[in-house]
Amino acid sequence: MDRLKGKVAIITGAAMGLGEADARLFAGEGAELIITDIADEQGQALAEELGCHFMHQDVRNESRWTEVLNETVERFGRLDVLVNNAGVVRVGNPEDQTTEEYRFTMSVHVDSVFFGCKGAIPLMAAGGGGSIVNMCSLAAIQGESYVAAYCMAKGAIDSYTRAVAVHCAQKKNGVRCNSIHPSGIDTPMVASFGESMLKKYGQEALAAMSEVPVSKQGEARDIAYAALYLASDESKFVNGTRIVVDNSMSVTSGTVAE
Repeated sequence: MDRLKGKVAIITGAAMGLGEADARLFAGEGAELIITDIADEQGQALAEELGCHFMHQDVRNESRWTEVLNETVERFGRLDVLVNNAGVVRVGNPEDQTTEEYRFTMSVHVDSVFFGCKGAIPLMAAGGGGSIVNMCSLAAIQGESYVAAYCMAKGAIDSYTRAVAVHCAQKKNGVRCNSIHPSGIDTPMVASFGESMLKKYGQEALAAMSEVPVSKQGEARDIAYAALYLASDESKFVNGTRIVVDNSMSVTSGTVAE
């Protein structure tokens, strides 16, 4: 308990899935919490349940990022933790992923992380430091044919995390930046993936993806505990690293059928 006591944290995409799990754990560990999402009804209900503050936010919008960050500091006086969690997935391989899907995916993931880090760094530095946690994916480490744009977006976040970490270390501003790389986790986004695959590619492709030797689906709370560690002072010497939470998926057969 109280691992985040006295810390002010923002979690994006927190109305459901990994963000909701982060929010529940962070609130239970004493954080002053702001959760954001475009899903207003679910976000507001969660905020009321947890006793935290909800703000509508389209993470693709830089001016809205400025508003969210400024309101957080005005309300709480500081910013200590930012979890860039908001994300989407659109099924598509390198040949048939549409330009519209690609641009939307990159905007939600890469633009939002760029805007969030850019705005959060000086606010955290002004308070003596802080922790930025970028929700990445195993897709940034190993190839996933059927989510090509998603792989590209998460790869960009993976690289940018290290750029931010090095910048902040060189500036000696006390801000850390790390990424978390989950495999398939039991969330609404992952649950909807199978239906999207079936609709676009058929049963054979969906079945091939499931032919792996060990169970690879974890729980959202498994990822939330990694985020909690990175947000807390327990990880004060951890900067610019990946935390892979995948039950060995990246070192076994991945999602390539035998």
